Amino acid sequence: MYYIVYPLLYLISLLPFFILYRISDFAAFLLSNVIKYRRAVILNNLAIAFPEKTMEERNAIAKKFYQYFTDTFIETLKFISISKKQLLKRSTGSFDLINELIDKGYNINIMAGHQFNWEYANLLYAMNLKIPFVGVYMPIKNKIFNKIFLDIRNRYGTILISACDFKKEKCDVFKKQYLLALAADQNPGDASCAYWIRFFNRPTPFVTGPEKGAVLNNAAVVYVGFKKITRGCYKFTTTLLAEKSAGTATGELTCLYRDALERTIREDPANYLWSHRRFKFDWKPEYGNVLG
Repeated sequence: MYYIVYPLLYLISLLPFFILYRISDFAAFLLSNVIKYRRAVILNNLAIAFPEKTMEERNAIAKKFYQYFTDTFIETLKFISISKKQLLKRSTGSFDLINELIDKGYNINIMAGHQFNWEYANLLYAMNLKIPFVGVYMPIKNKIFNKIFLDIRNRYGTILISACDFKKEKCDVFKKQYLLALAADQNPGDASCAYWIRFFNRPTPFVTGPEKGAVLNNAAVVYVGFKKITRGCYKFTTTLLAEKSAGTATGELTCLYRDALERTIREDPANYLWSHRRFKFDWKPEYGNVLG
């Protein structure tokens, strides 16, 4: 089945961007106004994050979010056939900091959030860094699309490890100098074992793994922020959170990450994956103190 679906998607990917974006416009309209895909979740998240905004303002953010959401899927299809020249024309990033840390011999943890378009970031950083980086991903249930997305994501040497397999494969990753990329804003499976930190002024659980792994290996930790310049064009910025993470206090790295992520989201509120329930858990006293 893969050898039927892939050629069809490849042909679609050959369409020029202006046609693909018309398809995206139609898909965004359907998701927002007809299907109303996770609309209640999106608006509830926005109400929590931006209580100072009016309902009209939050609806406008939601409408823009749907466009960003469908654009990301369409752009990812384009990556099946996109040339390196066109990719570099549509995305820019800062790489000197990470490459300098690599030259110093540091292990490096990249912490990013679910912002659009992370597929651009993966390809761009993979082709500009001095060593391959390891990306931890959540498998897609459909095996055909999972393989297609893996083909896209490892195009420039990214080493991909399923989140389901990371525990058993991480020893191999950590045997030599490594660069590990993580979306550190995942909801924890168990809220009682999380770092509870104020995120948009609400106590919110953050997974502890990214910080604990960095501290254990005394890795340098950097944050990569995403900015949509115009439709189909992105800029990625790199910020140092800690050069030697072993010297940080418990929760400090996650708080620094929270600060950077929230600041980036506030610059363009629609550019975040609001369709997942970021505030699904309520804090309880038995969870311990809320940091930050």
